[in-house]
Amino acid sequence: MQAIWNGSTIAESQDTIVVEGNHYFPAEAVARQYLEDSTHTSICGWKGTANYYSINVGGELNKDAAWYYAEPKPEASEIKGRIAFWRGVNVVA
Repeated sequence: MQAIWNGSTIAESQDTIVVEGNHYFPAEAVARQYLEDSTHTSICGWKGTANYYSINVGGELNKDAAWYYAEPKPEASEIKGRIAFWRGVNVVA
């Protein structure tokens, strides 16, 4: 699987976990040079609090386009240490 945005591969791995239709990539499979910390958070009733990254490729910013659960609830423990994408990031096989 690959996560692609603005012509660049943001993440690539065959070891993704799909939850609610989203591919969660291992953090080590994500190209960190494209990620910028965000202060945005959201809460999922069964997964916990999500933290976000914005993606910056070639000076173009995709705000809060990646998320992760630093301390997921026990029911979602399989996604700890993983990052998922949205907001126009194409996840393809």
